[in-house]
Amino acid sequence: MTEQTPTPQKGNWSVNATAIIATESARRYLGQFVSHFAHKLPAAREADNSQGEVSFATGLCTLDADAQKLSIIVNAGSVEDLTRLKDVVDRHLLRFAFREDLQINWR
Repeated sequence: MTEQTPTPQKGNWSVNATAIIATESARRYLGQFVSHFAHKLPAAREADNSQGEVSFATGLCTLDADAQKLSIIVNAGSVEDLTRLKDVVDRHLLRFAFREDLQINWR
């Protein structure tokens, strides 16, 4: 991965959630998301925005993008941390995708 800040740290995460978001702008949103957080947190992405990671204090967000979808896995150490991370991801992606009605459904 092309590093923007120090490589995201892998942790001992006990809970996770996944979202697969249908959008033709997946790579653009992945790039915006990782670049936004790279100013403050360890983050890395591929130059073509096909994959990226952001390491938060309470968990790790891994993103994969292709021409039709953005896939996100959020890992955390507790349900509370997972809920907060999902909220952070939701708020930022919805802000980046203001031109479309992005549907984010976590599993």
